[in-house]
Amino acid sequence: MKLSRRAIGWTVIITILVVVFILVYFTFDPSKSGFFPKCITLQLTGYRCPGCGSQRAIHSLLHGDFAAAWRYNAMLVVALPVMLTYGVGDMMRARWRRFHYWLTRPWLMGTIFMLIVAWWVLRNVYGWYVP
Repeated sequence: MKLSRRAIGWTVIITILVVVFILVYFTFDPSKSGFFPKCITLQLTGYRCPGCGSQRAIHSLLHGDFAAAWRYNAMLVVALPVMLTYGVGDMMRARWRRFHYWLTRPWLMGTIFMLIVAWWVLRNVYGWYVP
């Protein structure tokens, strides 16, 4: 399969961005560095969004500290393999049509959405969050 120049260009750009992202999050601790964005939902409402703690969780994962990543945002730790599966399924949708079809079933997408909403509610009700 021959890739177009455009596809190669986008692949190079995305690869560079991912490497920069990983280097920044590996090098700098979001809890100690001031240039990382703060959660607008938490600042405006006082409630934690489903993504609160994700930056610190990513930093912890890159350093191999899975327990800290789990404490910061357990949903992110669970969601990363799911997101990877969806990414591969989307890239390979022409070759793996049945797999892509299964991943995009409405009941599965609805279940994932409801799990995210449940995480959002439970982490605010029970305080499942490490500041």
